[in-house]
Amino acid sequence: MNLELVVFLILAVAAVASAILVITRKNPVTSALYLVLNLFIIAILYLFLRAQFIAIIQITVYAGAIMVLFLFVIMLLNLGDDRLLKWKLNSKRTIALLLGLALLGEILYYVMSFVTMSGLSPNSESMGTAESIGKILYSNYLFPFEVTSILLLAAIVGAIFLAKRRISEGPDGE
Repeated sequence: MNLELVVFLILAVAAVASAILVITRKNPVTSALYLVLNLFIIAILYLFLRAQFIAIIQITVYAGAIMVLFLFVIMLLNLGDDRLLKWKLNSKRTIALLLGLALLGEILYYVMSFVTMSGLSPNSESMGTAESIGKILYSNYLFPFEVTSILLLAAIVGAIFLAKRRISEGPDGE
């Protein structure tokens, strides 16, 4: 057992533990903070897989922007009523629990089959770098990339237009 495998296993256990803490905490803000911890641990696991670009995107997009959005939603919903968070077992939840256990079994099966496979492909050193992703993105997928950027720009302009219209109308829509 080498040092890289030991650190990987420690991080894997920490990722599972933080994921369990996300779903078992009663306070939604605490749960969101454990989710941020989980996202950072997963980013480190991506670094072990030599996917540097995906690790950086994991931190900036998910742990940064998406979690800020989650926290805003949590604050806006004001989830202070603990009665809404009570968990009762009914037929739908029982089926969901059984399906979740089946999914967990499938995941464990595929993880165990992956562990028994031989090492990484010879191209794995260069596949996760920003340079290789940029070459593919700006050569093979240039048109879909540009269409996506135009759609996002249209969405931003539309959101600004709607926000300005609401401000000029007043809070009551007058």
